Amino acid sequence: MPTLNKPASQGGFVPGPGSGPAPAAPGLPAPSKPTPTFSPSAVTVLFVLGGPGAGKGTQCARLVSTYGFKHLSAGDLLRAEQERPGSQFGELIRSCIKNGEIVPMEVTVQLLENAMTEAVKEEGTSRFLIDGFPRKMDQALKFEEVVCPARLVLFFDCPEAEMERRLMERGKTSGRADDNAESIRKRFRTFVETSMPVVDYYEKQGRVVKVDATPAPEEVFAVTKERLGKVLGDKF
Repeated sequence: MPTLNKPASQGGFVPGPGSGPAPAAPGLPAPSKPTPTFSPSAVTVLFVLGGPGAGKGTQCARLVSTYGFKHLSAGDLLRAEQERPGSQFGELIRSCIKNGEIVPMEVTVQLLENAMTEAVKEEGTSRFLIDGFPRKMDQALKFEEVVCPARLVLFFDCPEAEMERRLMERGKTSGRADDNAESIRKRFRTFVETSMPVVDYYEKQGRVVKVDATPAPEEVFAVTKERLGKVLGDKF
């Protein structure tokens, strides 16, 4: 697991969605670069969005198996950083996840950039599925500014009732702190208030592939392949 860059200053913690802006990342300044780390002509990035329980991880696994994408889950990277011994961001991440809040942009963008850099250098990867990111407009704009412009957003649309049913079922065995009814409903509100504007933004640019995620995973994947093929070509 790549570590975060050593921060240069200290910041504070403020309440999350519903009571104020997202928590501030203590000591991690936003990256500042004249050009993105990766060129979109050399690296293909697909953002994968959908409400909690929409099946993003399941569909990403199928895309990886079939087409060889590198799957990066923003949530998994954050949870790994939370558990990393000595991480100064562990408690901040833990609190955000438990309360259904969005982790500060600087932390998430840096973790993703580190993971992409490692994959490019060690695996020769050039195609990425970034799952569960961007969660807010500032994340989207900052990632495209400093890491790489995204090719498109793959959006899995699913009714809240079905997503809640899936998450409650998963919570019986997942051991995740946010797989409980209270956290799930907070996550739904956060997604609608902060993440749907991201989908709308990219949709206005013609950069969204929308898939109904209600059916069985096999059906959802068949539609996903068909729609991505129309945009990226049959051999994407």
